[in-house]
Amino acid sequence: MQYIQGQNREQSVLFPQSLDHIISADNEVRIIDLFVESISVTDFKFAVKTSTEGRPAYHPKDLLKLFVYGYLNSIRSSRTLEKECHRNIEVMWLMKQLAPDHNTIANFRRDNQKAIRKVFHHTVSIAARFNLIGGKLIAGDSTKLRAQNSKKNNFNENKIEQHLVYIDNKLNEYNKALELADDDNKKIIAAEIEKQNSRKEFYNSLTDQLLNNGETQISTSDPDSRQMITRNNITEVAYNVQTVVDAKHCLPIDYKVTNENDSKAMGTMLRRAKTILQTNQFTALYDKGFHTGSEIKKAVEMDIKYHGSHSRHSILCAR
Repeated sequence: MQYIQGQNREQSVLFPQSLDHIISADNEVRIIDLFVESISVTDFKFAVKTSTEGRPAYHPKDLLKLFVYGYLNSIRSSRTLEKECHRNIEVMWLMKQLAPDHNTIANFRRDNQKAIRKVFHHTVSIAARFNLIGGKLIAGDSTKLRAQNSKKNNFNENKIEQHLVYIDNKLNEYNKALELADDDNKKIIAAEIEKQNSRKEFYNSLTDQLLNNGETQISTSDPDSRQMITRNNITEVAYNVQTVVDAKHCLPIDYKVTNENDSKAMGTMLRRAKTILQTNQFTALYDKGFHTGSEIKKAVEMDIKYHGSHSRHSILCAR
């Protein structure tokens, strides 16, 4: 039986192909390259290294190209993007064979959050210019993304109080044991008392932070994250990403990362949509989880039509 045969790896080539010949003319990386090269890093306020000391920095446009490629191909990990620079021929072409390490990629994303958001809004304005945004019907929804903060390291007033009560009980037990202990055990018990007092100071400091910030909860590992309901009665320490999609071609026109539940989101996202679309003559679809009195009032004040829906995604895709 015959099979299609590959080429001999050791065969010499008289005229080797360049990277540009290998990447097809309609490959998406050419669009990414063209788009990023068309923008000004200073206009979007990307962080640019101006010092001539030390090793030269990567140009923000090169790192932005890598970031956009990762976004379009669902690659969020900076370590995975680093690997792609070494093994993915599309990325090699896009990056001109530059290979920044994962720390550089992660720092770029961290230091340029506002600039990247401006680039996203720039893509929306381009889409509107080409009549890809209808601006007549939009839908909003949220996605919960788990934070790097565990439930163990998330605290509210009641949880802190429970820890303090537990510590006070342990301190009472240790103090009573200390009075009856011999010299050898006194050192061990004294060390435990010091440990519990240290923990008590930590929880008291958390209480002070809650009072000073006016917050209802605090996360110690990922300070901006909050514990919220993700589905049914299941809770996670997470972020709540609000997204707005235009119905004409199901293109996202806005997003916002928040640490609040949906009950406080609709009014803000409608106001942002009004600014982006430069009109309030559109209808917004939001499910009942967004319909609170304060948010409905904001929609009415902006004179924006809204409807509740349990199947807005099917409505949008059908259109």
